Amino acid sequence: MLAEERRQKIVEILQKEGRVIAKDLSEMFQISIDSIRRDLTIMEDQGLLQKTYGGAISKIPTPKVRTMPQPESRRYGDGAPHQNAISKLAASLIKEHETVYIGGAGIQYGMLKYLPNDIPFTVITNSMKIAELIRKQENVTSYLIGGKLRAESAGSIIDTLAIEMMSKFTLDIAFITGGGIAANGISTATPEGAAFARMVAQVSRKNICLAPHEKLGQQMFITLTPIEKMDVVITDQAAPETAVQEIRKRNVEIIFADEENGVESL
Repeated sequence: MLAEERRQKIVEILQKEGRVIAKDLSEMFQISIDSIRRDLTIMEDQGLLQKTYGGAISKIPTPKVRTMPQPESRRYGDGAPHQNAISKLAASLIKEHETVYIGGAGIQYGMLKYLPNDIPFTVITNSMKIAELIRKQENVTSYLIGGKLRAESAGSIIDTLAIEMMSKFTLDIAFITGGGIAANGISTATPEGAAFARMVAQVSRKNICLAPHEKLGQQMFITLTPIEKMDVVITDQAAPETAVQEIRKRNVEIIFADEENGVESL
């Protein structure tokens, strides 16, 4: 098979499945993984795909810098497998008697079903949805950040009162995310949301960024914190290779969550 024929077949697989694994392609075409990686590099340069660690995914379209929150029915659904893997790995990092922040984003909501139920710990949240569910867990002490309620914020409180209240706490871990996560910072759609998240990162001893692959390399309207403020970035196997390399240059640890069991994959 000629190289161009092989690459066309890779395109067809991507169109059907959304991703390819270099190891699987190597076995399919009976060529070395290095040859497959060269194919993927050429195809990425042609704008046909986005390389990841271990393979490639369909090229992710650049989103608008300001997007409205998804309706709760979508935001607080079951979550995609790669998102659940990140949520599960994040929840596993909570230790006995720690105080942690969990916000109202979908991937933070996804942590709830994986939270430890055999150790005591404390959760601070600005999300009424999170608070309503977490208060029912007997081993968890929970605090809800107060402030003005806004319909468009999907139940998350982010005004100046909330920022002032958040400043009074000290956290062991803050689980932070954003609409865009890149080497030049974590970004979001609104100045209010950015200001609140910035305060969360400021009062936390350890910051962990939840970064599904579709957010990596993207830049939203306003930066909430430099990526260097993160101690760890948790992403998934489909993370764009270029975005990962750029973040690593900032001396930020990146770990990968596996969709099979949600544990670190090195």
